[in-house]
This record gives sequence, structure tokens and C-alpha cells, in this order.
Amino acid sequence: MLNSEAGYGVCSIRSRQSGGWLARVNQNPRLQVLSTNDVITGRTISIFLILGIIIPLIESATESSARRSKHVLQARTILPGTESTNTLVFDWDGTLADSAHLGLAAFQKTFAELEVAFPLEIYEATYSPNWYSTYEALGLPREKWQRADQLWLQHYGEETAELLEGVAETLLGLHNKGYRLGVVTSGTESRVRRELAQSSLSEILSVVVCNEHIVNKKPHPEGLQLALRQLQSRAEEAAYVGDAPEDIEMGRTAKVLTVGVRSNYPSNARLLSAAPDIYLDSIRELTDHFGPI
Repeated sequence: MLNSEAGYGVCSIRSRQSGGWLARVNQNPRLQVLSTNDVITGRTISIFLILGIIIPLIESATESSARRSKHVLQARTILPGTESTNTLVFDWDGTLADSAHLGLAAFQKTFAELEVAFPLEIYEATYSPNWYSTYEALGLPREKWQRADQLWLQHYGEETAELLEGVAETLLGLHNKGYRLGVVTSGTESRVRRELAQSSLSEILSVVVCNEHIVNKKPHPEGLQLALRQLQSRAEEAAYVGDAPEDIEMGRTAKVLTVGVRSNYPSNARLLSAAPDIYLDSIRELTDHFGPI
């Protein structure tokens, strides 16, 4: 049963469930139109209830739709400077391949065999795609570096990194749009080729530049410049996608568009400080920035 009272300058409606949704209609300013002398009928109450409940719902739905439309519009906006891009070159580990945990385990096993301490906090603070920098930061004597390389490959070779979620469909979509695709990685060719062969990317990556193909490691642009020559692409029409500050520095030095992507590698925490031209939370977002050629 509903009762009405006057005397407060607003419509006051009470139900047996005090404080329920009927009582909250009081707070809607659209209902605050009655004077203390107004007589409220059951029909009037019904009208006010309908207005007080439905109108806010319509407004909320309209606002939500507008927000969604705005979000979609922003997500689909192609950034200036990407329209001329026809070549996308990728880092491998952390960008395309989910290898962070495998790499860490291989480092830990390697250092244990060499009987050298492996402080995780130093590894996380100093990790670099140039693993000799990592060796140095971790205090590994230089005369043990070659043996460490052998042990790392041995321990890592016990596992195979899978593609990160969304990588296969994203790169296939970009390939179908007409982009030339390649990889420049600090990884060894035998390991990267093995992982690539077990993925769905081997047929769409035209160039794969690995550690053995270059003299200078990242962030030196040698590897990326070699890939662009093999792809027959110019720097002004290319972009490099990576997850480490060294990737961004390499791309910038080579004068290509730089794209940073979030990953699980320790160096990724420093990625934004390198100021990539585009930053992605997921590799899937590439298609938001690079449309059909």
C-alpha cells in the first residue's frame, strides 16, 4: 500500500519496505513540483513513479552509448604518420613469443651450474636484450661468458616458447592487408627458427634477422637496417615493434616509426621512459593504428 504526505514541498511516497526503491523516488528533482496544498492521487503517484524511474534509465543508456561510440572512434583512429607505413618489423622475445619465464629459468640454471650468485632484483633492474650487459650487471666473470651462452641455450632448449595471445591473428590480418613483415631479434637463429617453425608465422615473415647475422647488438640499428634492405623497404615507410627500451632506441636511430608493446620482461618497466611513438597494451591494438595499404 502507498501513502502520501504533504508538508515538505516534495512528493513523499512510502511503502511497507521503508527505504526501498519507492522511497528513493523522493530524491529525483523531477518530482519536486508539488506544493503543500497539492492533492496526490494514485494515478498521479503512478505517473511520477514512471517518470522518476524510466527517464534516468533512458539518460543513462544514452550516455553509455555515447561513451562507447567515442571509445570506438578513438580506438579506430589511424594516427598521423602511419598512413605511409607498409612495413612492420618485430622483436621476437616478449613481443611475439611468450618467453620471459623460460629465459629467466635458463639464466637461473646457468648461473647455478657456474656456481655464481644470481640476484633476482639485479636481473630485473638491469635486464637487456644484449645479454652480455646482463652478465656484466650480474657480476659474471668475462671468461665465463662463452660457457654461459652454451648453458643458457642448453637449458632454454628444453622448452619452446609459444606465441603470445593475439599474435597469430594480428600478424595474419596485417599480412592480408598488404604489409611486409619481418623480425629482428637478439636471439640465436637455431632457437628462434625452431620456435618459428612450430608457430603459424613462418609463411608470413619474409625476413628473420638473428644474433648471428649482425656484429653490433641492440640498440645499434645494424639488424634493423639489414632487415629493411632485405625487405626492400625505406625507413620512412617502416615501423619497428618491440617491448624493450633498446628496441625503441634502435628504431629511432634507424629513423623508423617506433611502437612499444607491454610484456612480461623486466626491461618492459622502462619502456615508456624510452618514449615510443605509439604504445600498446596488447599486440592486438596494432590493427587500430595500421589500416589497409
